[in-house]
Amino acid sequence: MSDERTAWGWGLASIDEAGTTLDVWYPTLHLGDAPVEASRPNHGFDALVHTKPDTRGVRRIPVFTVSQLDGDLVDAADAYLRLHLLSMRLAKPNTLNLDGIFSKLANVVWTNYGPFAVRDFALRKIDVAAATLRANPGVPQAGVNVLAIDKFPRMVDYVVPAGVRIGDADRVRLGAYLSEGTTVMHAGFVNYNAGTLGVSMVEGRISQGVVVGNGSDIGGGASTMGTLSGGGKLRNSIGEHSLVGANAGIGISLGDNCVVEAGLYVTAGTKITVVDKAKKAAGEPFDVVKGADLSGKDNLLFIRNSITGGIEARQRKTGIELNTVLHKN
Repeated sequence: MSDERTAWGWGLASIDEAGTTLDVWYPTLHLGDAPVEASRPNHGFDALVHTKPDTRGVRRIPVFTVSQLDGDLVDAADAYLRLHLLSMRLAKPNTLNLDGIFSKLANVVWTNYGPFAVRDFALRKIDVAAATLRANPGVPQAGVNVLAIDKFPRMVDYVVPAGVRIGDADRVRLGAYLSEGTTVMHAGFVNYNAGTLGVSMVEGRISQGVVVGNGSDIGGGASTMGTLSGGGKLRNSIGEHSLVGANAGIGISLGDNCVVEAGLYVTAGTKITVVDKAKKAAGEPFDVVKGADLSGKDNLLFIRNSITGGIEARQRKTGIELNTVLHKN
């Protein structure tokens, strides 16, 4: 029997002159036990391999990686494999051991010429510009454009999942999980180990560890509180057919068929008045609870009372419905 908690594949690694792995690209990956060494052909890599440093000071070499997905991260190749698994939809967010991933990844200068080491970048940029000019004398050169300085690259430079739209590729990191039918608008952001589990509209921020259910909408400028800042371990989520309104935010989970009104941020410590029709009819006072007490519960509308300024939670019967035509990607 194969071990579904093991993954393997051939990758193409970029190695700088100090021997640091800048990135690894895996065109395909497989779950289960790895084949014996004799049957591991690195198809398609031969023309891309550079065993000597190029003008960036980078070598490109094939690597064969086997990852025990519940085990500790071994190195950068293992980290990149697990990030690829997520973006390839071979593993869902929060199902892989990603502890310590920042220590396994190098800080990289990401450019239109590929990854560079941060050290001596200015000199390498000159080398690339000179080599390009020699190869194309008299032709105006665009030069090296820096896209980011970060440990995580853009997802679309490594994985392009079918059935999604992404307005700004810079705002989706490798390791994001985007289900078919997802639309990420230009202001939307999806971190690694986070994403959508069905057809979704993303106009706000899906932070690390947060997953969004089918039919839900993260409104423009909206925020979902993740686990990277502050050392928190609680992973928030959003159920199906729920809406986080424009410029709103959540530090708790939402169940199915929930709405947070525009501009309202609900955290675990937020004091919320639970509006109950039966208590209102009986003249009884409403319960006041913390946001954490309502975390993950279905069919709730969170609003700020425009007269008192207090935050209220009210029952709602149905969830939102996305535009089906818009999400046929």
